[in-house]
Amino acid sequence: MAFQDRFTYFSPTRLVVGRGAISEIPDLVAARNKKKALVVTDAGLVRAGLVDRVTSVLDGAGLACAVYDGVQPNPPVHGVHACADCYRENDCDWLLAVGGGSSMDVAKTAGVLVTNGGKIEDYFGPGKVKTRIPFLLCVPTTYGTASEVTPFAVVTDNNAYKAAVIGPEIISDIGILDADMAVALPLPIAGATGMDALTHAIESYTSLAASPISEGLALHAIRLASENLRQAAASDHNHDATGQMLIASNMAGMAFSQSRLGNIHAMSHPVSGHYGTAHGVANAILLPHIMDFNRIACPEKFADIAAALGTDVAGLDDMEAATCAVEAVEDLSRDLGIPKTLTEAGAKPEGIPVMAEDAMKSGNIQVNPRKTTLKDVTALYEASI
Repeated sequence: MAFQDRFTYFSPTRLVVGRGAISEIPDLVAARNKKKALVVTDAGLVRAGLVDRVTSVLDGAGLACAVYDGVQPNPPVHGVHACADCYRENDCDWLLAVGGGSSMDVAKTAGVLVTNGGKIEDYFGPGKVKTRIPFLLCVPTTYGTASEVTPFAVVTDNNAYKAAVIGPEIISDIGILDADMAVALPLPIAGATGMDALTHAIESYTSLAASPISEGLALHAIRLASENLRQAAASDHNHDATGQMLIASNMAGMAFSQSRLGNIHAMSHPVSGHYGTAHGVANAILLPHIMDFNRIACPEKFADIAAALGTDVAGLDDMEAATCAVEAVEDLSRDLGIPKTLTEAGAKPEGIPVMAEDAMKSGNIQVNPRKTTLKDVTALYEASI
């Protein structure tokens, strides 16, 4: 995108960053005159003790809360409705999401129902939400989705289609990036969510809707992920690398909030929706295939990505450097133990026609740097399966 072209940039979320930052929650909500939070999370985080860290902070400040721990991966619509019911039944007046993208997305979409009524299916697509959701504070426990700063929330409908609620009305008020809350991720989760963040950054940087601001955020997010993801994923005590990954994820989220994404996310959502494959795993498997498909459309950008990934591209032309970017991503996935194929991750070849049709419904196809047809998507699935 030429610098003189018109674009907008909007990122209203206040961020509090650093180890122990959850201790600031009482001060952050004090001026809001809030009475009772609904903590939205999943049962695994309750068992791990992470939710207790947050509720203890609330208890210590005399702030009341209830807990909804029914969040599931690739959250189904019935979970959103159950969360909204829990909010109403407990007379809550604000939302506190603790978890990965699923927890944050359920909090956002439950908030939509609380303030707008109806069914969540009424709000799929952009511009459907008319009334701002309740005050929302997000504490991410993975470094993947950046849902704490995005205007998107993804829910799986009753036909296994991952649909998005989109609008500024669902952007969270505050995001807390506390490395203590994400430092001990198991390697499979760390690798998958970190690759999700990297995919966000790469797709944002190459998107047809990219702007100078989103490009700057995305390219630095790629650098941070390249420099820190292996170390963060391989350790349960590397707070520095974990903190850098939380920032990388967040910057990638601020980037793609403006630019959207591309074929990778258009295609990974059907894989997760139909087969329950972890979103980050599906992204990571598809990433090198679609980078290779896209590189002829903008080789200079993929050369930039190669350099940001730490590859020495001196003396290479753009197409040669672009190939190095694909190889660097493959090396990173291998080091993180990402499955090589979608079949290994639970998808089935016979599902390709349905997944391809679902992928073509995504608006991300329209901003992918290379023009893409149903035939292209089908071939990319076949190469990845």
